[in-house]
Order: sequence, then C-alpha cells, then structure tokens
Amino acid sequence: MTSQVSSPAEQADGTDETVVGAQRKPVGAKDVRRLDRVIIRFAGDSGDGMQLTGDRFTSETASFGNDLSTLPNFPAEIRAPAGTLPGVSSFQLHFADHDILTPGDAPNVLVAMNPAALKANIDDLPRGAEIIVNTDEFTKRAMQKVGYDTSPLDDGSLDGYHLHPVPLTTLTVEALKEFDLTRKEAERSKNMFALGLLSWMYHRPTEGTERFLRAKFAKKPDIAAANIAAYRAGWNFGETTEDFAVSYEVAPAATAFPPGVYRNISGNLALSYGLIAASRQADLPLFLGSYPITPASDILHELSRHKNFGVRTFQAEDEIAGIGAALGAAFGGSLAVTTTSGPGVALKSETIGLAVSLELPLVVVDIQRGGPSTGLPTKTEQADLLQAMYGRNGEAPVPVIAPRTPADCFDAALEAARIALAYRTPVFLLSDGYLANGSEPWRIPETDELPDLTVQFTQGPNHTLDDGTEVFWPYKRDPHTLARPWAVPGTPGLEHRIGGIEKQDGTGNISYDPANHDFMVRTRQAKVDGVHVPDLEVDDPDRAGTLVLGWGSTYGPITAAVRRLRAEGQAIAQAHLRHLNPFPPNLGRVLKSYDKVVIPEMNLGQLATLVRAKYLVDAQSYNQVNGMPFKAEQLATVLKEAIDD
Repeated sequence: MTSQVSSPAEQADGTDETVVGAQRKPVGAKDVRRLDRVIIRFAGDSGDGMQLTGDRFTSETASFGNDLSTLPNFPAEIRAPAGTLPGVSSFQLHFADHDILTPGDAPNVLVAMNPAALKANIDDLPRGAEIIVNTDEFTKRAMQKVGYDTSPLDDGSLDGYHLHPVPLTTLTVEALKEFDLTRKEAERSKNMFALGLLSWMYHRPTEGTERFLRAKFAKKPDIAAANIAAYRAGWNFGETTEDFAVSYEVAPAATAFPPGVYRNISGNLALSYGLIAASRQADLPLFLGSYPITPASDILHELSRHKNFGVRTFQAEDEIAGIGAALGAAFGGSLAVTTTSGPGVALKSETIGLAVSLELPLVVVDIQRGGPSTGLPTKTEQADLLQAMYGRNGEAPVPVIAPRTPADCFDAALEAARIALAYRTPVFLLSDGYLANGSEPWRIPETDELPDLTVQFTQGPNHTLDDGTEVFWPYKRDPHTLARPWAVPGTPGLEHRIGGIEKQDGTGNISYDPANHDFMVRTRQAKVDGVHVPDLEVDDPDRAGTLVLGWGSTYGPITAAVRRLRAEGQAIAQAHLRHLNPFPPNLGRVLKSYDKVVIPEMNLGQLATLVRAKYLVDAQSYNQVNGMPFKAEQLATVLKEAIDD
C-alpha cells in the first residue's frame, strides 16, 4: 500500500520523491519499520496543550484509517499548579492496523514536557519504551518540586528506556524567531513542535492539522502561521536529527471495519448526535434543559450549535431548574433531555419522581464520575447504577440503559429516546467519563438504518362514559405498552390535571384511595417491566464454564482480556448488558447455565448486588474505583484465576 503522507516541507515546496518498496519516502529518508500497533502518551502541565495535541494526532490517525481508542486524563482545576504532580495532564492514544478495544495498558512512547510529567507517568512504561523529554524544563527547581534530587536524564535511572532528550522549547523559539512574538508567546507553540515530531515518527497525515490551525486562529493569522511553522519544524527536526534514526508506519486497519463512511467521534459527541437523530426520527423538537457539570457539559455545548435541526438548549441556573424546564418541554410535546453527572442526579431526583408520576417521556443522561460529593470530577467511575435504579422516594421505577463504547453512545441515545417515547416514562442513560471523553472510529449510519420513532399525539376524546358522553381520560392506557396518552397542551377538549399527587386510574383526578394507589404503583412498575428488551447475546465459542458479565464502559477491557485468554487456549464466555432495568428476559437462564459468573465493575459491586438479589446467583464481584478504566492484562489475570479456582 502506498502511504499518502508527505512532510510539511514537501507539501510546501514540492521536493522530489521516490517510491521505495511499499513506502513512499523522500530521497535519502531514514529507515521505516512497520508496526501493528502503538500506544502513545502525551503528558505535561494542564497549560501545555496536551489535550489539543492528542486530539490533533487522533484526528489525523483516524483520517489515515487506523483503528484507535483514546484516554484523555486531566486535573479538575481549570489551571492546575504548574510543574506539580497533581497538575499533570495527559492524553493516551492506542492505534493499530487491526481491531482494538482499549486505549492500551502501557504506553510504548511517552512525550514528557517537564519533570512532573515524567515522574507521574514513568511507572506505567514498560522497559524498552521510548521517552521524549523536553530538556529545557529540567531545571534544578523544577526537578526538586517533584522530588528529583538528581536529574533522571543523567543519573542512569532511565537506562532501561530509549531516551530522546530534545530541547523542545529552545527549538520552538528558534523556529519562530522570524515572527513578531515574545519568547513567552513563542514557547506556547512547543506542543505543536512535539506534534510535528510525532507526526513524522509515525507517518501521520499533516494537512488536516494545518487546516485546523488556520481555522482555529482565523482571527489571528500570525498566531496560526507561528503554530504551523512550529509544527513543520518538529516534523523537519525528526527528519534531520541523528537521534531519531528510524520512523514507524502503522498501516490502516483495512479489515477491521465494515464498509462505510467513518469519522472519529467521542462519546459525548456521539450521544449528542444520537439525540438529534432521535428527535428527527420522532419528528419532534429536541429540548435540552441542563446545568453545566463535568463531564457532561460537552453535550450542552454541542447541542447548542444545532438550532437548525430544531434543537433548543436552555442553560439553567441550577440542576433543579434544568430538569424542571425539560419536564415542562416534555409536557409541551418535545423530546425532552436533561444532562448531568452523579451530584446533579441527586438534585434532580424529586423531579424525576414527578416525571414518573406524570408518565411523560424524559431522557436523563448521567455521565458518571468519581464520587461521592464533588469527588473526582475529571475521573471515571460507574457507581451511579443503584442511584439510577432506586434514588427516589416511593416506588418510582425507570428504565436504565448504558452504552459500551464511545461510538455506541449514538445508538444508546436512540434507544433511550425509543423507550421514553413509546412507554411515556423517564429513562436513565448511564455513560461515564471514560466514554464521554474517549474516542474511536464511528461508521456514520444511513438514514434508512435509523429506527422509526414517530409518536401519535392524542387528538380527541378517548373514552366513552356510561351515558354516552365522549371524554378524554389522561391515564387510559395502551394495552400493549401501558403508556398513557400524550396530549399537547392547547388541544381543544383535552384539558387535564397534572401534578405530583397520586392520580386516579383513567381519569387522572387526585386520589387518596389506598386500593387505587396500590394499583397505580403496580401498573407503573409493570410498564417498566414490560419494556421490550432483546435477549442477552452470549459470546461463548468453546462452551466455557465461566461467564464474565459486564455493563457500560467495561466492555473494551473485558473483551480485550477475554481475547487474551482465548489466545492462550482458555475457555471463557462473555456477555455485556445494555439494558439494566429491565434486564434482558433470558438473563436468569444465561447466568444459571454457567458454573461461575464474574462481574467486573468500576464501583464496589452494584450490578453484582442486583444480580445476586434477583437471580440468586453467587456472582463473583471484581471491583476498581481508582478513577481509571480497567487494564486488559489486569482483568485477564483475574479471570484466569476465576477459571482455575
């Protein structure tokens, strides 16, 4: 395959090229080695632009056709203390010429912009990994700040790695000396120099990044030109320096994807697009009532850009106002959504209960993060499952679903909207910070692949009294779904009461009758229990005795661990839950057909608690709550022990 990559200098001046074997190279270029996969981690201060650098490298990798998975990791502070371990921001990217599922366990390459970035990440690197360090930042004061008594670049502590000392700041300033910039302004472009160097090392396309920089700094063309110059200087440094004798190529993942048009997408972006698609398929306006909260705010930001699709976004003064406005929009006939994280769910709980009582469609998106309280706002966790299931007063059941990958957030949003609209109920969609900020390739679906979510509003009376009078009963139910009719306010003859006090069956009048309350509670539960959920699919090619059951974002690490075990000749089965309330109808039969069931979760065993209680299965729980996703090797070890036990 002929690579479509050329250096920025070649793009600018058209230097002659020749084809050497399967690799397109400039005359006199260095050796090229082909790899099947690479894991790179960019790390530096939160002000060093590591997230932007990683995002641009990811975008070019996606356009090149590799499969990929990313893990952004950053402090909660807007500007964390510079040069300190808590202030380190990192971005890890795993890309390959085949199907992959996780951001990788251990980086092959670390780009460390300062001593803190090196110290915070060195323990994750395997021996033999490559380390690129910005030597300009390894001053005595900076090293002492993170506990280095001697320079790790000189004391032999890094002898087990391939160390590349590069004065990134000095080289960037030198490359930009022709621009009318202060030294401080020039130094800000060092992340682009690093990006150019890594782009050369791994033959990444460059045109997209240059277009991005021109667009990002369109109102400051001098800054755009400076960043592009730094980017090209980094590429050319890799091409000319003797320290980098080899570059690497990771071929496109030609066989990993079904045919189609793909783009790189994060979980929050995919979820936003899924909500827009759901509103179009339902032919309803989309209303988002939200209050900014990490890591859900990106959904509010994205949806606010799409007014042309009938999207209305309302940034409320607090969480309660956000969901209150959304529920009002649901009453008014919109596809209503509210987005939040765990602390916001607690504040919204009373209005969610009101939505259960009113039986109106409402999608509650919870992008889970580390808790309790403020907890770890920028770290991941999946510890809100029991809150979503039971975190309201009274018997207030709601369906709960969870996406398993960033791209799957699109389909999960459609599914949440389907259930909410068809069954007239609030629905919880449980994503998390790992999915929200991570990204992967996503096949853009054709419109005819999307489900029909069309809703029929009630247009007239739906009940005949004994005396023959035709009236509207707001709680007369569909016999198949138990959903009550949805009447748009202002429709003549369909006036009815709403409120949180218990309703009389059928009429919707206020009722304190004990028997009626018992009936309504059981009916609302039956409605949720009756939500159509497909059977659980089980991946078990070898008739294993052990099943690993997961939900949400544990899908990638679990699947990667299962693949490792099967490659070693171990028999193990895997199943992954999207629907957590109600569970798939065959889940009980599946669980009881295995000798052992292992449930890995990023909490202290919430799904395992539900499974044990409902199915009386002695499921083994394996838990982690350190703010980071599972590592595949870690899970493979645990699962092998379960098999051998």
